[in-house]
Amino acid sequence: MVSYTISGSALWQWRQRAMEQALAAQIDAAEVDWLLQGICQVDRLPLRLGTLAEQPQVAAQFPLAQMDALWQRRVGDRVPIQHLVGQTPWRNFMLRVSPSVLIPRPETELIIDWVMAAVHQSPDGDQLRRGTWVDLGTGSGAIALGLADALPEAEILAVDVSAMALAIAQQNAVENGVGDRIHFLQGSWFEPLENSRGQLAGVVSNPPYIPSEIVPTLQPEVANHEPHLALDGGQDGLACVHHLIEAAPSFLQTNGVWLVELMSGQAPAVMEQLAKTGCYGAIQAFEDLAGVERFVLAHKL
Repeated sequence: MVSYTISGSALWQWRQRAMEQALAAQIDAAEVDWLLQGICQVDRLPLRLGTLAEQPQVAAQFPLAQMDALWQRRVGDRVPIQHLVGQTPWRNFMLRVSPSVLIPRPETELIIDWVMAAVHQSPDGDQLRRGTWVDLGTGSGAIALGLADALPEAEILAVDVSAMALAIAQQNAVENGVGDRIHFLQGSWFEPLENSRGQLAGVVSNPPYIPSEIVPTLQPEVANHEPHLALDGGQDGLACVHHLIEAAPSFLQTNGVWLVELMSGQAPAVMEQLAKTGCYGAIQAFEDLAGVERFVLAHKL
């Protein structure tokens, strides 16, 4: 909603000051333009060329003082820029976010690519394409939306224990054109899926995986402003992952896909546990773009 106008020269002067503050606070200067574009009707080109200062008036959601107050929360309180703007890009979507959900990370985008690769390479690929997939701990709905986009013939289920998270995920699904493709269920992990035993084509999750003692030491943007429910994975960081390993075989169909995101260093232990159950085969770890073993994938035997 656009209710105000701000002169281009005033915006440009504010941008210069905000850039200096970002540098001093060790914040990516690009976040200044992220906030500007989230609140004002400003294209990238005038920012890059410096012609913003020449524009007589720029439409904005807030007056300049209010925008600056938001920026000071970023600098002083380390509130994530995504929370200030209220949304973040992820794959080909624009997703709403709030302190009720984990901000979707760029590295998680690859989980959808590994789903597509697993389906393509499976002898049961056609069945998997048309099957039922579940995003456990959906949060903002990012993975569920990615699955709906990548697997247009599949049924997608999105599960979260948080009603506030599910409300955001549903809104994201509607606003990104897949609201009729995803069924949202409230509950802890597999609890809402009793009627799906033995029927799931795939279980995908970005669960909490940070060891409890590490959570308070994370960047203040994360430790102070993102939901600990989505971060804290217990003593070794793998409490939720252990549960997903043990419970999933009862719900997956033969050759169904199990795919989970992890933090650096966790993949070997997760692969070992998957193998020990005797329920999984074709167990593999995949790296993210930074070379971190970020994902582990297996198929139910």
